[in-house]
Amino acid sequence: MKNTLLLTCAMVFLSYCTSNKNQSDDEYFVLTREELTDKIMGAWAAQTIGVTYGGPTEFRYLKKTIPDSVNIYWSDTMMFHYMTRFPGLYDDIYMDFTFIEVMEKEGIEAPAASHAAAYANAKYWLWHANQQGRYNMLHGINPPESGHWLNNPHADDIDFQIEADFAGIMNPGMPNSALEVCDRVGHIMNAGDGYYGGVFMAVMYSYAFVSNDIDSIVNHALEHIPAQSTFYQCIADVVKWHIEYPTDWRKNWQMTEEKWGNDIGCPDGAASDFNIDAKINAAYVVMGLLYGEGDLGKTMDIATRAGQDSDCNPASAGAIVGTIVGYNNIPEYWKNGLSQIVDMDFKYTSTSLNEVYDISYRHAMEMITKNGGEIKDEVVRIKKQDPTVAPMEQNFENLALGEKDIFEKRILTHETQEWSVSFDGTGVVLRGSVGNINMPNSYALITKEETLDDYILLADFYIDDVLAKSMNLPLSFISRAPELFFQYQLPAGQHTLKMIIKNPNKAVFVDVLDLIPYVEK
Repeated sequence: MKNTLLLTCAMVFLSYCTSNKNQSDDEYFVLTREELTDKIMGAWAAQTIGVTYGGPTEFRYLKKTIPDSVNIYWSDTMMFHYMTRFPGLYDDIYMDFTFIEVMEKEGIEAPAASHAAAYANAKYWLWHANQQGRYNMLHGINPPESGHWLNNPHADDIDFQIEADFAGIMNPGMPNSALEVCDRVGHIMNAGDGYYGGVFMAVMYSYAFVSNDIDSIVNHALEHIPAQSTFYQCIADVVKWHIEYPTDWRKNWQMTEEKWGNDIGCPDGAASDFNIDAKINAAYVVMGLLYGEGDLGKTMDIATRAGQDSDCNPASAGAIVGTIVGYNNIPEYWKNGLSQIVDMDFKYTSTSLNEVYDISYRHAMEMITKNGGEIKDEVVRIKKQDPTVAPMEQNFENLALGEKDIFEKRILTHETQEWSVSFDGTGVVLRGSVGNINMPNSYALITKEETLDDYILLADFYIDDVLAKSMNLPLSFISRAPELFFQYQLPAGQHTLKMIIKNPNKAVFVDVLDLIPYVEK
């Protein structure tokens, strides 16, 4: 595999240099202002199109692909429909805009603390690594610790991968500069493979501004990921199997699923078909790119039909193609509906597509000059950068899943204030939630206005009669923790986990779903 991958990298590097020889010299990539603007617009427009296209199928196909016999509907009214009726679909975009708006206020070098504070205090719903990162921030755990796997069971999840677009779009042809922005933002909510997912996507954008060779873009982006990481190894396999099966993406999907399709980190995906792991979903993005061959519709369709996070994946893959071809070369079939929404602010932001086109252009110009580039009249000269590899991080190393213990037990807090369970392992996650007994379907998503005002259930968790953690468990969906409790790096062996409720309320319950133990490999 190693020799094959090295040969592939050499071939795509030669192709990369050849494809850019007419517009670049030894030190600079050269674009016109018009080309730069067109590519920025293509990136944001295609991302919006892609997330809309895949929206109806999101997590409806788990550990299986969407058959070609299933029609994925598209019309020029879909974007307007989702923007006005289901704006939460665009969480990957409004998260991007959160960080962009911080840079608009504080400049392109705004620190991690400003980005973290902006999203931690925002009033939109979050999930997985983003939500645990928010909870951590609100309880005094700051980046990079807020994204570290010991503080965030979702560290390997897709969150930063779907919201790192801005870092690449503002760094055309400057992958190392994109990596630096990723380092400031990505460790707020992710680490390891989850962090690398964002780096990989951002760097692909950077290369997509200066190359039209998709194999080259993928392989050059992979150079920025540590080869020892499971993220690198997964994507390298997809690249290798594309060479072996150049016309059969489903064969590639099957082999990728068999080798990389089981997640142990995310508590929702552990020992289940659900998989929001960054590397497997990034693999689907790469399949879309490699087998889509530069065709926007084909690229998005493959990334969607690969399943799992099938709105975010076509958004990422489609946006890379949109960057390569530019807005003006996106077929009218796909962008007809954009005119209805380009001036609409995305939910929870004060930014529209038309505005982000301009903002990203200005940020890109600042980054170009900051990093040794030159702007003269209508010509933009971007200083080339030798690839920098992100530092090595690996989450959940040498850990395996123990046998999940399913409870699905409801504890009425005014009747029961103490609950315990035994487990065998070196780590544990207790999944569940709190709710209001007076509300119908109270386990479903609920807003602050529907809760008992600002009620927060206080619970102490003990392991072997030693206080391990005190948890604030609010009824508000926005400020909750995704899990009731988690703890890693325990001594191997039998343990007892005990929960003691400190402020019971006759209307408040705790649903204990299951316990996931971790053992040494």
